[in-house]
Amino acid sequence: MNGRDVFEYALLRVVPRVERGECINAGVLVYCRAKSFVTARTHLDEGRLLALDPEADVAGVQAALGAVEGVCAGGPAAGQASGDDAGRRFRWLIAPRSTVVQPGPVHTGLTADPAAEAERLLDLLVR
Repeated sequence: MNGRDVFEYALLRVVPRVERGECINAGVLVYCRAKSFVTARTHLDEGRLLALDPEADVAGVQAALGAVEGVCAGGPAAGQASGDDAGRRFRWLIAPRSTVVQPGPVHTGLTADPAAEAERLLDLLVR
C-alpha cells in the first residue's frame, strides 16, 4: 500500500445546549491499528462556544477535552482505561453519548503518518 496504513478518525463536537442540537467542532480523534496509535488533538474556540451559549462552562469543556487527550495518551492520565490497548481506548471514546462533548461519526482514510494526519485534520476541520 505504498507505506500507508488505514486509519480511522472522528470529530469531537461540543454541544453546549443538547436540547438545541447546535455544536462546534473542538477536536479530532485518530486511530491507526497497524501502528497501535491513538491520539486526540483539540482546539476550543471559546468565542464560537459562547456565541452558541453565553453561559457555557468553558473551563468544564476544556477539562472534558483534556480528559479525552489523557485517555488517548494512556498511562496514569487514562484512569481506568490505562491498561487498555489503543483500539479499546478509541472505541470507548467514540461510543455515542449525550454529554456536552460528543464524538461524531467515524471516517476512514490512508496515511503514512497518523500523528501528522491528526494535525492536518485538526487544521482542516476544527481551526
